[in-house]
Amino acid sequence: MRRVLSVGFAPNAIFVACLWGLIRADGFSGRSRWHEVLPQTPAGLGGTVVGICACAAVLGLLLQPFQVRAVRVLEGYWDRWLSTARLADVLVEYQRRRWQAASEAAQEVDDDGREDRSPADLSLSEQLRDLDAAAERAGENIRQRLARMPPANALMPTALGNALRAGEIRAGERYGLTTLTSWPRIFPQLSQPLAKALAAARDALDTAVNLCYSFLACAATMGFAVYDESDKWWLPAAALAIAGLAYKGAVTAAQAYAQLIHVVYDLHRFDLVKALHYRLPRREDEWELFQRISDDLADQEVTLPYDHGTSGPNERDRCT
Repeated sequence: MRRVLSVGFAPNAIFVACLWGLIRADGFSGRSRWHEVLPQTPAGLGGTVVGICACAAVLGLLLQPFQVRAVRVLEGYWDRWLSTARLADVLVEYQRRRWQAASEAAQEVDDDGREDRSPADLSLSEQLRDLDAAAERAGENIRQRLARMPPANALMPTALGNALRAGEIRAGERYGLTTLTSWPRIFPQLSQPLAKALAAARDALDTAVNLCYSFLACAATMGFAVYDESDKWWLPAAALAIAGLAYKGAVTAAQAYAQLIHVVYDLHRFDLVKALHYRLPRREDEWELFQRISDDLADQEVTLPYDHGTSGPNERDRCT
C-alpha cells in the first residue's frame, strides 16, 4: 500500500491538481483568475478532492507498466532516436571528463613498468582495481566520488545512470558474477530484512523519479498556460526547480539502492550457488566458479557438475 501511494498515486495527484487548478483559473484562455480556483462550498471541495484522487489513481494504473522505462530514460538510455543518441554522446563525454578529473585527483600514475594505456584500453576488472587503489590513497570525498561512478568504459550520460550502473557493475563483478544476469536468480534467496530494505530503497528511487516527471509536466503545463503573464512566470520556474530537487533525490536514492545491491552479493552469493545445485567453492576457486556460472547464465553452454547432496569441501574449507 505504501508503494501504491508514494510511487503511483502522490506524483500523479500533484500533476492532476495542477492541471485542474489551471483549468479552474481559466489559465489557457487568457488572463488567469486564481481567486476562482478553490470551490466555494464544502460539497464542491469534496467533489474536487474525490475527482482529483480518482483521476490520479487511474493515471497511476495506466503508467505503472512503464515504471522501469521511466527510470531508464532518466538513466540515459537514449539510443532509440538519433537526436537523443547524439545528446547522449555529448553528455557521456562530459561524464568521462569528470571521471578523469576525479581519477587524477585521487591518484598519480605510478611508473611500475605497466604500459601506459587509456581507460578505453583497460579491461573492466583492471579499471575497478585502479579505482579501488585510487580510493585507498585518496581523501574521503574523492573516494566517495569514485565509488559513485562506474569505470570510464561504462559511463552513462546522467548522474542517475552512473549511480545505478556503478552498483550493477561493482556488486557482482567483484566476485566474477555478471550482475544483470545473476540478479533475477539471487533475488529470491534474500533474507527478509534485506529484502525489505531493498524494497524500501527501490520505492524511494521510483517515488523520486515519478516526482521529477510530475513536476516537469507541471512546469511545461504552467509554462504553456501563463506564457503571456510575466508576473506568473515564477510558477513554472518553481516547478522546474522542484523537479531538479526530485532528480537529485533520485540520484541519492539510487546510490543507497546500489549499496544494498553490494550487500546482497556480499551475503547471498553462495546461496545462489546452492540454489543452482553447484558445489560450494574454496576461496581460491571462487572467482573461477562465478565466472563459469555467469557464462552458463548467458547461455554459453558451460556445463558445471551438480551437487545435490553434501559432497564437496567440508564446512571449514567452505569458509576459508
